[in-house]
Amino acid sequence: MRFSQLGAFATALAVLPELSLAKGSGIPSLKFTESPGAGFPLQDVQTVVVDSRFAQAKYEEGLSLIPPTLAEFAATFAEDLHAIAGSKVSVVEGSKASPQSIFLTLDDDTAKYVDAAGRKTAEGYTLDTGRSGITIKGASPLGVWWGTRTVLQQGILSADKFVVPAGTAVDAPGWETRGMALDGARHFYPKEFMIELCSYMSFFKQNTFQLHLSDNQIVNPFTMDTYARFRWWSDSESVAGLNKYRNESYTREDFDEIQTKCAARGVTILPEIEAPGHALPIVQWKPQIAYEGNLELLNLTHPDTLPTLKTIWAEFLPWFHTKVVSIGADEYGGPSDEYKIFVNALNEFIVKESGKSIRIWGTFPPDGSEHEVSTDVSIQHWSTYFDDAYNQYIKNGYSVVNSYDTFYVVLKYGAYGRKINIDTTFNGNPEGGPWYPNIFSTGNSSMNAPKDEPLIQGAIQPLWNDHGPTTSVYSEAFWAWREGIPAMADKQWGGDLTAEQFADFFPKLVGSVPAQNLARVIPSAGATIFDYDLTTEASEAVKDLSGNSNNAETNCESTGSSLSITPDCSFITPLLSKGRDYTLSLTLKVDEVADATKTTLISGTDSVLMLTPNITMFSAGVYFRLNTTIPLKEWVDLEIKAVGEQTFASFKSESGKTADKAEFLTAGVTGYPHMYPMAFEAPIHQVTGWTGELRALTLTNDG
Repeated sequence: MRFSQLGAFATALAVLPELSLAKGSGIPSLKFTESPGAGFPLQDVQTVVVDSRFAQAKYEEGLSLIPPTLAEFAATFAEDLHAIAGSKVSVVEGSKASPQSIFLTLDDDTAKYVDAAGRKTAEGYTLDTGRSGITIKGASPLGVWWGTRTVLQQGILSADKFVVPAGTAVDAPGWETRGMALDGARHFYPKEFMIELCSYMSFFKQNTFQLHLSDNQIVNPFTMDTYARFRWWSDSESVAGLNKYRNESYTREDFDEIQTKCAARGVTILPEIEAPGHALPIVQWKPQIAYEGNLELLNLTHPDTLPTLKTIWAEFLPWFHTKVVSIGADEYGGPSDEYKIFVNALNEFIVKESGKSIRIWGTFPPDGSEHEVSTDVSIQHWSTYFDDAYNQYIKNGYSVVNSYDTFYVVLKYGAYGRKINIDTTFNGNPEGGPWYPNIFSTGNSSMNAPKDEPLIQGAIQPLWNDHGPTTSVYSEAFWAWREGIPAMADKQWGGDLTAEQFADFFPKLVGSVPAQNLARVIPSAGATIFDYDLTTEASEAVKDLSGNSNNAETNCESTGSSLSITPDCSFITPLLSKGRDYTLSLTLKVDEVADATKTTLISGTDSVLMLTPNITMFSAGVYFRLNTTIPLKEWVDLEIKAVGEQTFASFKSESGKTADKAEFLTAGVTGYPHMYPMAFEAPIHQVTGWTGELRALTLTNDG
């Protein structure tokens, strides 16, 4: 049943007197009218009651083609309550709230939920809290979901832990499109990483995750061997040869999983296949359609170009569970009229083939020529160098998504920041005040639209990997966005947090975001996470002396003072990986390696410490080597230390050989080659693959 058919059945909202107004009590900020009396402890929640009239309702007018039902959102909310507050909650259907419950329903008074342009929005909700329970009424099931994020945040931020204060809030987003864009073309990211990012985004009420999955590394000049990837893998003969790297790709099953799990948290995946610029992956497949003089561009006059793109889109459109897709169309260096004809032709094809609408990056704004891009195509503005989004696009009837490059992150590239610019987020209006999606220039007010301009869809902030996979590991994308996602989320929603409020709330919230551990945090009673007693006999549990009970297992033989390690035995901890700010210490004697160029010392899910023969960290599919190695056949104290964005290796052997804080670095570009630090997670799961002895293994949390 469509949500639009359900509004008349919802319970009317009781209008509560406004007693006081507390602003900024969450990210995004929340205007909350307090009521007298005690709040509601989330630990007391016994049931999440779903209004039985609307349990199967879906918000089908949004971007997602796979929106969850209200009951499905409720089940996910119950899981989050357990994870955050420890509440053991059951989900039931009913007609009204019950004591010690959270009641989820739909609101028939939807006129009060309006965006920055004064239009009704289905993502709004009303929160009503008292001592006996909480009621969330949404303009749609998605609105209810955003209300559940507020409940969790209020509980985390409360002075009395997990007590949501008594009162009411009426809340709605200022803009429809709120999110981030990740360049997964020039750096592969596992599907699990993307799913966890959706959980992180959702907690701060972002709803769109754009995945840029076809592109090439930026070099000069381009050659047919330049790193370029198309990340979807299909066995169809129609696209055979377009993707040659199955182990760095997403099958349809993979992509379905990403889209479904993100949709379960209110986040829609918006896919992007880039052309006719940044199109070397397509040129490598069909060299005849390359533009003369620049292999990353397509020749739009070649008779095979448009049919090639139609073939690609025809294959993958059924994979995409969204009403909008991006064809990229960024930074094209060929003739503008041919470009505009191509965009319109591909737009007509995609609309006819799938009913989806398309988006392009702002490249050739209207100039009065015979050919103009259809106003049915939405524009993703990113640079005032290429367009004046307000005066050239909006005033000519185009809808615009703001991806202003002031907030760009390009990993290991000096021309842009390595993190979201938080200062500009809170002070980016050239006339004073914070940035919002209507601000296309922080330096020229004449380029900015009014806040209530209806053709502004919202904002998406991108992260790029221009210089390919050797410049970073997966987690560095998260750390570049860790503060930026919630800061941008406040302004995308239309919130009014100050920088000071954000600095107060963010540290309190960030450690409790459910369904993700992107920072690879390990709970610990003290600074030492594990310290193993390696005198244990084989086949017995190896005791952790830290007090955290991270006891390990081994089938390696004991010498009485150490473990005898061979490729045929292993030492396995219950832990997988540790994020930033740690010291991993090993006392070991490596007598023999099976392969002098590829020997694992200790491995984890995010990284592997190796000898190749130099001391090496293997992460994100890349070997990062130091210019030093440890001596064999003698005892060595080896230490890997992570400090923020940096990772160091040190060792001291019994014969006196040493290395002190040798830093892992990688090449980036700032107009000239430059070395940048690398931040690796500690590999802490399994010791095996070499012959020798392990006398000590410890991990401390240095954060």
